[in-house]
Amino acid sequence: MGARGRFIVFEGGDGGGKSTQARLLASDLNALLTREPGGTPLGERLRDALLDPATGEIGSRAEALLMAAARAQHVTEVIRPTLESGRHVVCDRYAHSSIAYQSGGRGLEFREIEGLSDWATEGLWPDLVIQLEVATAVAVARLGDKLDRFEAAGTDFHARVDQTYRDLAARNADRWVVISGDGSILEVRDRVRAAVRERLAV
Repeated sequence: MGARGRFIVFEGGDGGGKSTQARLLASDLNALLTREPGGTPLGERLRDALLDPATGEIGSRAEALLMAAARAQHVTEVIRPTLESGRHVVCDRYAHSSIAYQSGGRGLEFREIEGLSDWATEGLWPDLVIQLEVATAVAVARLGDKLDRFEAAGTDFHARVDQTYRDLAARNADRWVVISGDGSILEVRDRVRAAVRERLAV
């Protein structure tokens, strides 16, 4: 068997440019590009329900379980087989989003959400997490007026999410890099690419 592919995840608050930079990095590395929630037919259906404001109120525990269900299918059907084939995977959000949003944002217990994510993924965590940070005003301008359920959750919610991301980055410095998302798309792309080369030699 050949070498296992590398698993790279983009994390951070809404409006930080993760989707754009994930797409660019996947192209540079000839990697599989995927996203969460989503990435599989089941995951995309759950994504629609989770993000659509028309869904209405979802209990915090139900939300966490739906995220975990989408992630479990994603790992089984897409991520793990691709990595085992030797191809790199770039994912727009992954398990740390559940910790940031369902624990930090919704107030569920950190260890329970971390444990649920570990169980759902059978212990598959990224080789590298790239957290993109931008000023709040920049993020708000990028989001526009049409917001999904999470984007519309309010200032206090997002402040808790952002703080949780900062805590996660500090705790996991060996597999986590924080990169400024300010500047042009190409400037951010160069920062991301340099970090990936330094950390993973790819």
